[in-house]
Amino acid sequence: QVHLVESGGGLVQPGGSLRLSCAASGSIFSINAMGWYRQAPGKQRELVATITSGGTTNYADSVKGRFTISRDNAENTVYLQMNSLKPEDAAVYYCHIRYVFRTYTDVAWGQGTQVTVSS
Repeated sequence: QVHLVESGGGLVQPGGSLRLSCAASGSIFSINAMGWYRQAPGKQRELVATITSGGTTNYADSVKGRFTISRDNAENTVYLQMNSLKPEDAAVYYCHIRYVFRTYTDVAWGQGTQVTVSS
């Protein structure tokens, strides 16, 4: 069993900032990649940002320069610093990991945390 616990979502005004956190625990030997996805009402889930165990990052074009993903490998935790938030950033944000346990690789999702951007 793998558990992802997300925190940090909430209501923020346009131009504001939020920091999301996601801590992974359970049957994990190592985590290859960690990332954040989001899903707005009526839209498909989309990639926001990912980071590998070596620190290589990848961002959606819509968030480049505004969002920063980082991770603490010792704590199996990934963060998403979101600055200059826009109303179109409002969505449920999901943490995602690709991990290794014993001889297999699997993925896990968090339960989601709501981000609302509104004045």
